[in-house]
Amino acid sequence: MTLRTAVIGVGSMGRNHARVYWELSEANLVGISDLNPETAQAIAQRYSTQAYTDYRQLLDEQQPDAVTLAVPTVQHLEVALAVIDRGIDLLIEKPIAFTVAEGEQIIAAARNAGVKLCIGHIERFNPAVIALKKHIAQGDLGRVFQIDAHRQGPFPARINDVGVVTDLAVHDLDIMRYISQSKMVRVYAETERRIHSEHEDLLAALVRMSDGIVGTLVINWLTPTKIRELLVTGERGLFRVNLLTQDLFFYENAVANGLEWENLRMLRGVREGQMTRFVIAKKEPLRAEQEAFLGAVKGEIPVSVTGEDGLRALELAQALITSGLEHRVLSV
Repeated sequence: MTLRTAVIGVGSMGRNHARVYWELSEANLVGISDLNPETAQAIAQRYSTQAYTDYRQLLDEQQPDAVTLAVPTVQHLEVALAVIDRGIDLLIEKPIAFTVAEGEQIIAAARNAGVKLCIGHIERFNPAVIALKKHIAQGDLGRVFQIDAHRQGPFPARINDVGVVTDLAVHDLDIMRYISQSKMVRVYAETERRIHSEHEDLLAALVRMSDGIVGTLVINWLTPTKIRELLVTGERGLFRVNLLTQDLFFYENAVANGLEWENLRMLRGVREGQMTRFVIAKKEPLRAEQEAFLGAVKGEIPVSVTGEDGLRALELAQALITSGLEHRVLSV
């Protein structure tokens, strides 16, 4: 079954959605839309499809089965409601919306219309993250103590409607919940605005999870090299994920050797042991995400990242922003 697909907003991320739809055998890219006519024409020509500057015209003329929404965050509500109103299944690039209230409105509209709604938290489809979650779930790390997320890089001048927390931290807040299967209950953040004209571009945050896991997030748009790393520390050692290269490493706690943590306390030790680099079958996360979305549209699998998942990540991100502005710990 081939699905008629379209992309609304073909800037930095949207043009990649268009490319993947064009590559997938189960998708027929019937149109793209962008407010910039030159951009729209260039992307449409590249992927042999129709160009529009009015997304409503695209939706009405092409009547796609599935749409990716990759417009600026502040426009998510308006465009999402137009797609949903036409009964078209929808993948929204993260974050789900500009505010929590708008996210709730999108979720309610999709539920009432019977539209499948997926949120583009792409790191869930990173093969190294999937492998990490599996190792944690089967107890290879023992009890998890701490999760540290580092997401740093240069400032993207194209983003001016939100800050680094809403644009980037939502990734790591979602990953922490996903791999631990635990809820966040308390957050504290320090934020700064160094080069962005309106929003924060630096975050240092501490989170507490319901099962006692402590998480840290170091995120900014001020670092002249791209860093995407996740560290998970537990009884039996440390997992380290390079999200860019999709590499997964395990650093063994040599003292553990099958012992429970209470025994380790008596031995008074954590000691460096073997390092293992796991073999990961690498795959473009965006391709995996869109395959999962189209599978859900066909009814073959459930939606992988639900509107509620996206909403919770946004709620947590906005709590971090509030904490940074008001300099206080927040229960979430």
